[in-house]
Amino acid sequence: MLTYTTLLSALLVGSTAGQQLFVPAPNDTASGPEYIEPTYRLSEFAYTQSTTTRYATPMPAPTASTTYARPYSEVAHLAGDVSTTTWGNWNPHPAPSERPTDTGDPYGQAAWSAMWDAASLANFTWGQFSTTVQPTPVPTGELVLPPSDPFEFGNENLTFPKDFVFGVAGSAAQIEGAIAEEGRGPSVQDKLVLDGRPKDYVTNENYYLYKQDIARLAAMGVKYYSFTIPWSRILPFAVPGSPVNKQGIDHYDDLINTVLEYGMLPMVTLTHFDTPLVFNGNQSVAGKYDLATQYAGFANETFVEAFVNYAKIVLTHYADRVPIWVSINEPYLYAGNAQGIKHVIQAHAEVYHFYHDELQGQGKFGIKFNNNFGMPLDPQNKTDLAATQRFQDFQLGALCNPIFLGEDYPESWKETFKDSDLNFTLTPEELTRVSNTSDFFGIDPYTITVITPPPEGIEACVQNKSHPLWPTCVQEGQLANDGWAIGYRSQSYVYTTPTYFRSFLNYLWNTFKKPVFPAEFGFPVWRESEKELADQVFDTPRSVYYRSYMNAMLEAIHYDHVHVMGAAAWSFADNWEFGDYEQQFGLQVVNRTTQQRFFKKSFFDLVDFVRQRSPYY
Repeated sequence: MLTYTTLLSALLVGSTAGQQLFVPAPNDTASGPEYIEPTYRLSEFAYTQSTTTRYATPMPAPTASTTYARPYSEVAHLAGDVSTTTWGNWNPHPAPSERPTDTGDPYGQAAWSAMWDAASLANFTWGQFSTTVQPTPVPTGELVLPPSDPFEFGNENLTFPKDFVFGVAGSAAQIEGAIAEEGRGPSVQDKLVLDGRPKDYVTNENYYLYKQDIARLAAMGVKYYSFTIPWSRILPFAVPGSPVNKQGIDHYDDLINTVLEYGMLPMVTLTHFDTPLVFNGNQSVAGKYDLATQYAGFANETFVEAFVNYAKIVLTHYADRVPIWVSINEPYLYAGNAQGIKHVIQAHAEVYHFYHDELQGQGKFGIKFNNNFGMPLDPQNKTDLAATQRFQDFQLGALCNPIFLGEDYPESWKETFKDSDLNFTLTPEELTRVSNTSDFFGIDPYTITVITPPPEGIEACVQNKSHPLWPTCVQEGQLANDGWAIGYRSQSYVYTTPTYFRSFLNYLWNTFKKPVFPAEFGFPVWRESEKELADQVFDTPRSVYYRSYMNAMLEAIHYDHVHVMGAAAWSFADNWEFGDYEQQFGLQVVNRTTQQRFFKKSFFDLVDFVRQRSPYY
């Protein structure tokens, strides 16, 4: 296996085929440029239009359809004995005459309402929409490209591959709202925020506005729309044998068809931090566990069977029209403990086998991870390199070694949890079953982090479970070895770091040997939410972030020979960032009162950058 240390050394020296990974700027010589004497003269002045008006190019109407699996009518039996039903909306304060009377039905309206009662949501509110809003054409005036920048990004002769996947992303918990409507059951995200910060109750009301949101993406010329289907909206009671929510099935059936009708393609994630609350016993997800700061029920002993059952229902219904699937989003962040890590690996692998072996799906099925790429403070310092390798072992290795390489967990990870009473060991037979069960390496590489060991050393930290850095036992920072910040800072943890991003793509491709798919990356401009609308949409820092990252992908593809499968920008609109509306990651501004959307400069610039380098787009 190619280790982080050996790969990093190779990257810092140069890449394959004699290509230098870090190339100095042209004409950057010690003597400087040749001096040219200026000349001055007067001329007549006249006002002229300095720019040519250009418009976004929408996605063309589809001329043919492609299927990626057999239709539901032919594969329904693969999901087992499934029944469907409907539920009404939750009433937090019903009059006695309004209380459901089917108390004898374990999955009836009374039982469904009781789940929401038990969730005890604080300050629950409704949105302004209660039915699906029909779309209207996007006005031409909204599709005028912004002024060009007085600078360029990268080599315009480098082009994206013909099969490059380009799109934008969002997740249900962060945009849908309507959480207790049309049969959706409680999820862990409904209990994430316990204080006075915004909840996920309303967000962007995309559940009712999805048609207009899709129309706006298509008008901008976006090819792929990456979204998530909430487990609790398909199976409100979560467990195998419980009824399927017909309204939920119909909703996402229409959403997928709408995407296709606009000439786009869907990419679907099965769970994005929003597992049903039942796996947490109606408790908040907040709290310190031995692996992560949040817990989404992955370590629950029933999780694997329940997730596989849910996935089979979704895949049998929609796999014929969806070319790309993701099982679980960023599982490390919500795994909770080592048992949760094992369950994620097993659940993902079983669904992969179902998709390819039983359903005979012809699309791609994978998983995606969080990781702010760890870079050693000093690449020549052995302790910094060792700390960085440990960081990667925890962030990626524990999950990725088994799934991509068929190898056991990294030794540093196993040693940390060896005294645990959790059953996280993978047998040789289990490793064989989970090996090579992802068609791509999904990654959310927003930025990087600088790694050093703790002052007292890694081993001292490992032995002290109360240490604030346990269990990773490494320090993360944002200053490079020369004292400069690693890049231009955003509203949150994200810094603009395209050169390091290119290194990261090299690391992933050469270590895990699968096409790399940056399926989320984005930049919340500093204090953007405090600006006037005209200044919010003129978001040059975000535009620079996206174009520099896309250029880094091109360089990785052409100079370093990295197979980059595609890219999905986060997010297609400002959304609920887990209790926060001030971190605006969106390519569109959202008016929180009217729910009106406004395109940002970065959206135009990003799509234009890709189009100019994709002649076959």
